[in-house]
Amino acid sequence: MQTEFKIQTQGSGLYEFTNDVHRWLGPSLKDGVLTLFVRHTSCSLLIQENADPEVQTDLKAFFERLVPPSDHPAMSYLRHTYEGPDDMPAHIKSALMPVSLSIPVSEGRMCLGTWQGIYLFEHRSAPHRRLVAAHLG
Repeated sequence: MQTEFKIQTQGSGLYEFTNDVHRWLGPSLKDGVLTLFVRHTSCSLLIQENADPEVQTDLKAFFERLVPPSDHPAMSYLRHTYEGPDDMPAHIKSALMPVSLSIPVSEGRMCLGTWQGIYLFEHRSAPHRRLVAAHLG
């Protein structure tokens, strides 16, 4: 069973799509492993807390501080800058974070914890349409 999720972003930040995955799994009673894979090199996938939005705000702030834009003096060593000051830092962030996830599925339900959600972490400043491939095997 395979599909592709299309996630429209509005700039950098975390975009939860847990409910989209739940709907796709539907009422089936299948067991297996769900694999999610983002088909881009400037965003990531995360399983993260979905109860307190401050978690997403703090994660975004942390990674912006860890890897600032290429026009920041600390990033003057970067060479790949022609796509804007957020591009190469976005590639670095996606190299530090997962671009795929494996989630056990039991009786048609993802085995996520109570406060866990699935997020696309957009690292670019401009809006993008992101594609996440999904496979349940």
